[in-house]
Amino acid sequence: MQIRYVVSSMVFWGRQSRLSLEQECQLLKSLGFGVELWPNTGGLDECRYDRINWPRLIAATEGMLVSMRSRNDNPTLEQWAEQIECAKLLNANIVADLQSLGIRQGSEIHGWDFVGEVVKIAGENGVKLCLETGSLDKVRQVGEKFDSVSYCLDTGFANIDPQFRFREYVDGLAERVAHLHLSDNFGTSDDHEPLGCCASILREDWDYLLNALNRYDNDITGALEMSPCPPIVMIRQASEFLFDDLKWPNRPHE
Repeated sequence: MQIRYVVSSMVFWGRQSRLSLEQECQLLKSLGFGVELWPNTGGLDECRYDRINWPRLIAATEGMLVSMRSRNDNPTLEQWAEQIECAKLLNANIVADLQSLGIRQGSEIHGWDFVGEVVKIAGENGVKLCLETGSLDKVRQVGEKFDSVSYCLDTGFANIDPQFRFREYVDGLAERVAHLHLSDNFGTSDDHEPLGCCASILREDWDYLLNALNRYDNDITGALEMSPCPPIVMIRQASEFLFDDLKWPNRPHE
């Protein structure tokens, strides 16, 4: 098992940061991290994955590990095809939640046509689709239907689910995890606190997660996904918690 690390571009949404896309990527690259792109910058509606933006994305992320958070505006099949083509150009995985695939929380899955077409387009382009943690039952149901779909385990979400415990998420998804969203919270809402800030996720649970992942020979992208604070502070603090305290492998090097 190998983990390579990226930082979600959501950490740059705060008032403390007024960096351009190029400056964000240069900062992360200087720290040894890749980038997880969100489809929009804070407060703006334009999608970064629109074809007109591809040359800038390619140039800004050159030489970096890239992952992409899928559009979350109920994308059409045509919009899915466009972002999949963008991911192919960037050699990026796409992390998708259930809603972006037309699957609503709290309701039965009545048809597979839309999801099936998205999975087909991703496969034809060699793009890995990672289904982000939502309803554990629904995530696994999609995975059972489509063998090519991988999982993204979101530690913050898994820590607050009212139905399943953190370790049940780990046990249910670990074999096919290709992506991690790494954050902490105070146990009541998924507020994306920096790792180690509130220690609501127990040290023993972090160890349990790493041990479970080590049982499988997966290449995993671990994304630091925390609410805006000065990015350099968040990255340093999360790195100290992951690599100095928890002893996670493959620490990025400046």
